[in-house]
Parts: sequence; C-alpha cells; structure tokens
Amino acid sequence: MVKTKKAGTLLLASALTVALAACSGGNNNGGNSASGSATAPASGASSASASADAGKPDTSKFVTVNYVILGDKPKNGQFEKVLAKVNELLKAKVNAQIEWKWVEWADWQTKYNLLLASGEQLDLITVGTDWLDTWSNAQRGAFLPLSDDMLKTYAPQTYANVKPEEWAQTKYDGKVVILPENQFTQWVNHGFIYRGDWAKEAGLPDKLTSWDEIEKYLQYIKDNKPDVVPFDVAAGGSLNMIWDGWDQSFTKNLPLPVTSGFLPMFYAKSYDEPYTAVSPIFDDTFMNYVKKMKEWADKGFWREDVLNNKVDITTQLEAGLTGLMSHHTSQFSGLRPTMDKKQPGSDLQFFPFARPNQNLMATSITHGGTSIGAHSKNPERALMVYDLLRNDKEIYDLINYGIEGTQYEIKDNKRVLPAGYDETRDAFYSDFWGGRNDKLEIPSDQTWDKIDTLYQEYDSYKKPYIYGQFVFDKSKVQAELAAISQVSSQMGPSLSFGQMKDPEKAVQDFRDKLKQAGYDKVMAELQRQLDDYKKLIESQQ
Repeated sequence: MVKTKKAGTLLLASALTVALAACSGGNNNGGNSASGSATAPASGASSASASADAGKPDTSKFVTVNYVILGDKPKNGQFEKVLAKVNELLKAKVNAQIEWKWVEWADWQTKYNLLLASGEQLDLITVGTDWLDTWSNAQRGAFLPLSDDMLKTYAPQTYANVKPEEWAQTKYDGKVVILPENQFTQWVNHGFIYRGDWAKEAGLPDKLTSWDEIEKYLQYIKDNKPDVVPFDVAAGGSLNMIWDGWDQSFTKNLPLPVTSGFLPMFYAKSYDEPYTAVSPIFDDTFMNYVKKMKEWADKGFWREDVLNNKVDITTQLEAGLTGLMSHHTSQFSGLRPTMDKKQPGSDLQFFPFARPNQNLMATSITHGGTSIGAHSKNPERALMVYDLLRNDKEIYDLINYGIEGTQYEIKDNKRVLPAGYDETRDAFYSDFWGGRNDKLEIPSDQTWDKIDTLYQEYDSYKKPYIYGQFVFDKSKVQAELAAISQVSSQMGPSLSFGQMKDPEKAVQDFRDKLKQAGYDKVMAELQRQLDDYKKLIESQQ
C-alpha cells in the first residue's frame, strides 16, 4: 500500500499506515507490521526529544559523529588534512568531531544496504530516494524520525530553509526521516558523453539527437581508430543506466521508485497517465533494446570481457582510449574542461537520453539527502553537526573544496587550481552529497562555462517531479521483489551487453523467470498503490 508522506491526511493514514520493522538484511526485503508507527529507535531518541523540549542543546560532552558516505576513500592524505581543520571548527562550535564512514564503489549497493540493516550505530547517513533504496530502508526501520522540535532546536538553519511542501516529500508514515538537498540545483539525468571532434570526423551533426547517430559514431571509431575502444564500459559502473536510457528515449514512460535489481522494470505509462503502471520489459521496447545491444557487441563496440572489465572509464576517456561513456549531466559538466586540457580540441559533448523523446522529469529534492540513523547515540549532536556542514560558510568550503591555497584559489570569483597544483598529491574530494547549498557554492573554472545551454534545453521540455510523496510498500510482495531482483541481477548484465547467441530466446527466458518469480503479483500491487496515490494527490488539489 502507499506510504504517504504528507502530514494531516489522517483518514488515509488510518487505512494505509504500516509500521517500520526492525532492521533486516538484503536489498529488497521490507518486513512491516500493522501498527502504523515507526519502530522505537534504540538509544538516544528519547534523550533527543527531551533535550529538544527543553530547547537548550547540551554540548558539555565531547562526541564523535560518523557519516556514511558513498565513494572510494581518498589515498593521498589530503582528505585527512581537511577533516582535521573541519573538526577544529566543529569542536569549537558544538564540541564534536566528525568521521567519514566510506562505502566504497565495489558492490556498493549491497554493502550500503547491509550496513544500514546491521543495527550498527550510524549517526548521519547519505540517502537518495531514487538510487539508494531510501524508502525500503525506512520501511526496515533504519532511520530516526525527526520531530519539528528536534529540527528547530538542533538544525535551525536547515529547518528554516525547507518549505512545508518540501518537508512533505521527506516523510515516512507522517514523520520526517530525510534532510533533503532542496537548496542545491542539479541535473543527474543520464546520457552518453562523446567526443564532438570525432563525431565531426564521422560526418555527423554538431548535436547528436538519436541512437542511430550514436551507432554511426561508434562505427566510425571502430573503423578508423584501432587503438580506441569505441564504448568502454566497466563492471559496477553505469551499466544498468543504458537500458533505462533506451526506455527514456523511445517511450514516454516515467521511472517509478521501485527497486528491481540490475534492470529497472517498473514504470508509469507517461506524464499524462502517471498512475498507470507499465513494464516495457514485456513489450517490444526491451526486445528491441536487447537486439540492438547484441548488434553493438557483435560489432565490437566494447570489450569482449565487458562484464568483468575493471578499468576506470573516465581515465580511459581522458587518455583518448575510448570515445563514449554513460553518465549524468553533472559529471559531463566537470569532464568537459578536463578534456579540453587533456585532449585539446576534443569538443566533449553530451547526448541526454531524454532528448529524442523530450521525456524528462526534474530531479527530486530527495535525490540527495541525509538521514539520522535509528541507532545513533547522539542524534542531537548529529543534527547540529549537519546544520553546520550545510550552512556554515567556513566549514562548507572546507568539506566541499578543501584548503584554500592547496586545493583551490579564488580568481575573478571562481575557484581555480593554484600554481604548482599536482593532481596526485593535492587532489581532494569528500563526496558530501547530502546537504549542498547553492547559496554557498563557489563557481569553478573546472565546470564547463556553457553548461547553461544544456540546462536551457532541459527547461524547454522538463516536467515537475510528481512522485515525491509516493513510497511503495513492499510488505505484501517482498518475497517476489527479492526473487525478481535476483533474476534481474543475474541475467540483466548479459542481456544489456549482448552476451548471448539468440537475443529473442534470451529475452523470453528472462521474462519466463520473472513471471515465475512473481512479477504479475508485484505489478498488481503496484497498480493498487498507484491508485491510492492518485486519490491522495487529487485530495490535495
């Protein structure tokens, strides 16, 4: 059933609420009860409420706050130097220090979900409702519900800068569980990053607008650049986004926040019919995709061992050893200036998957965000630390950009690399993706200065995000979803990269196994919940 995230919808809540369960393992298991209230969090929560009621934050005891972060831990020592400076400021301001708890990219989704299900004391947790199973983890009781009093007392700046309608998109069972990245403008829609100079050599137009043109581009590289892998792809990267991109380009479908393993397979029909569930896996869209990927594999557009490839694709692109990679707009924006320096004249370009069919929803404000762990011993201080990371200019600059004079300098109101900067020695990143703030951002000369041309294109056909209050309750189909995800993860990669002899047989086998896993039951439940969600939205109009 639909888990509404809107305060005040009491009638609907009385009929539809389901309790958060105790933490359990796996990517897709739900485990809800029927009480309609969140599981009481272990340790810290009651004291948080009491302190909030008193309205006087107690910082007499020095504490360490940890923060779950997605990414590979930096190895050159610069992160530790920056964090030491951050912690000096945190100690002075709130008598605390922070430590990063890295979840590295190798098998990141499994590691992340197991960590959240472990019952370990986690204070701040990077979340994302459209890529980090946030609502599933909320259903498993991974996050601490946050009252208005707690937020006002311990994160007052953040609280003041989130509108009521934005808080509504952060609620599970009527309680806030996410601090949203609502003050940060970003486009994370995916597409192909390609070299404009090579496209021009191939006789293609300045702006590619179709997959057929992408194919001609790849064929040109294959035929004329023997030392280049036309489309290099690494296992664990954005493999699954190719299918999602194909669907976005060839249909008007809208992705729904329902996890299904490697291949996304649950969509709404269109923006005009946003409450009708469909799965292009079972129509010609998917069959055509698999056949095309088989053609690309047979033409040698990627390595024969693509499913085991471990190379860094960005490094390959920068070295001129590949001509195509799949990523999102923000990644392209940062890559373009780098390529201008490392591959002069490469004229890096971006083909958004939304372009052929003008099928694009704006990014959700909960694509990035932060939650407090249900087992945090210091939720009050965690909120205070987060409020500073997000809103204190000095701390924000350190955690996002590093040390001025080492990682960057300010010239003409932009961040530039200092003289003598060495990438290996001086590079810094924190992967702080849970509280960025446009008001504190410093523009960089490492960001493409013409990125607004893409933003203007998106603005011309984007639609508002409409699933901000939709949380799929998987309690009635959790076994089926787990089985579907297993089939998807086992068979999806080979289907996506042409690793089969007969694509039609491979697709049919895949569909048969999905049916056996309980696909029809999940679709029926999804449609029922979308019907309820439609009623909720219509009641608010």
